[in-house]
Amino acid sequence: MFEGSDFPKSLEEDLFEAWLEAGRASKIGYKYLLIIWDNYDDDYQPLYVEERESIKKYERYESSTGRESLVAAYDLYSESRIG
Repeated sequence: MFEGSDFPKSLEEDLFEAWLEAGRASKIGYKYLLIIWDNYDDDYQPLYVEERESIKKYERYESSTGRESLVAAYDLYSESRIG
């Protein structure tokens, strides 16, 4: 996943699937998985959120920090990418 010049490196499908499973298994009731690029760790990180509004909030937050960038957001249950 995330292959090509638009992304810093690819993400293994197995790791992505594991993140989806972990989000669905959580007792907190997450609905969305955000894929974050961490500039300091030079790697992708998962971030789980409960509400769609949190995605917009994170977009505004990450643009001000410079450390993390939102790469993509997915619905945990349909596995569809949110635009």
